[in-house]
Amino acid sequence: MLPLRTGVTLSELQRYVAEMEAERGFTQSTVSEQARLGEEVAELFKAIRKQADLPVDHRSITGTVAEELVDIAIYVRAIANRQGVDLEEAFGEKESLNEERTWWPAGERPES
Repeated sequence: MLPLRTGVTLSELQRYVAEMEAERGFTQSTVSEQARLGEEVAELFKAIRKQADLPVDHRSITGTVAEELVDIAIYVRAIANRQGVDLEEAFGEKESLNEERTWWPAGERPES
């Protein structure tokens, strides 16, 4: 597989993950297996704690914040591929909805 070039679009990155999974034999994994995303998020939180010199279980094997973010990005794209979601298209659609929302700074949201 060719190395990932810099400056790729969201769609190109999603295609890259599909090709990477095929090359590594991950094409038969199910969405429930892809739900390991939660484990990757936990590893990200541990990496953030480690970076902030907060206590982390000494038995935990945790990468850097950047490494864990990449793992999460790969899982998200893999799930999108399994579900037939074009993330670039979905991102645009979701942001169009978000533009219509009223956003409140943390702690300033009025009572409903």
